[in-house]
Amino acid sequence: MTTVDLNADLAEGCGNDRALLQYVTSANLCCGIHAGGAAHIAAALAWAKAENVRIGAHPSFPDRDNFGRKNMALPPDELRAWLRYQLGATAALCRAAGVAMAYVKPHGALYNQAAQDPELARLIAETVRGFDPALRLMALSGSLLLQAGREAGLGVISEVFADRRYLPDGSLVPRSRADAQIDNDEEAVAQVLQMVREGTVTATDGSRVPVRADSVCLHGDGAHALEFAALIRKALEQNGIEIRAENFQVA
Repeated sequence: MTTVDLNADLAEGCGNDRALLQYVTSANLCCGIHAGGAAHIAAALAWAKAENVRIGAHPSFPDRDNFGRKNMALPPDELRAWLRYQLGATAALCRAAGVAMAYVKPHGALYNQAAQDPELARLIAETVRGFDPALRLMALSGSLLLQAGREAGLGVISEVFADRRYLPDGSLVPRSRADAQIDNDEEAVAQVLQMVREGTVTATDGSRVPVRADSVCLHGDGAHALEFAALIRKALEQNGIEIRAENFQVA
């Protein structure tokens, strides 16, 4: 049977966390730097534990003003310190809640830059391994960050996006472009089913790009988030696809 994980970004103060946890199988917890804070993380952990949802840390650049979506070029030692700070704080809250932290998924600009920058990708992967080699690294399918995770000896989770369009090289269309987001629910559902069942996504030029869909990201912000999550989950289940959180590749 085909299986797939559904993940969403939580603890960002968007107000949908508790309800969204009924639909996803993995929760990427904002580490309090680009948004949210310790109380948001603690609340999301309690709700995730009740729903038996897998937990991951969602660290970012120190860029609260821009929700972590501004490209940055920090000195390596400074970025390592920020990553360790976020992983350590999130891990401490996980221990207090009696929940395991299973993986790391960088946020926003950090995620997108590391998808194409080999040095940044290697720094993230090696920092995660140094913090806890049992953690997995979630990254964009086909990205350099996924490759760096494998090379660092980490288990990796190949991620695709339900409501984002793709360029012919497999990268996401930048948010600065008007066509970055898929606003039509039927189009988004069709894209998810294609990625999960066929292992391809149709890029903006009409070409089919290979992808590996271990996990599908559902964005948790916005008034439509819950309805969209329910729609995606229902479509997967109706097509005989099992939704669970164990999907990953051993390095």
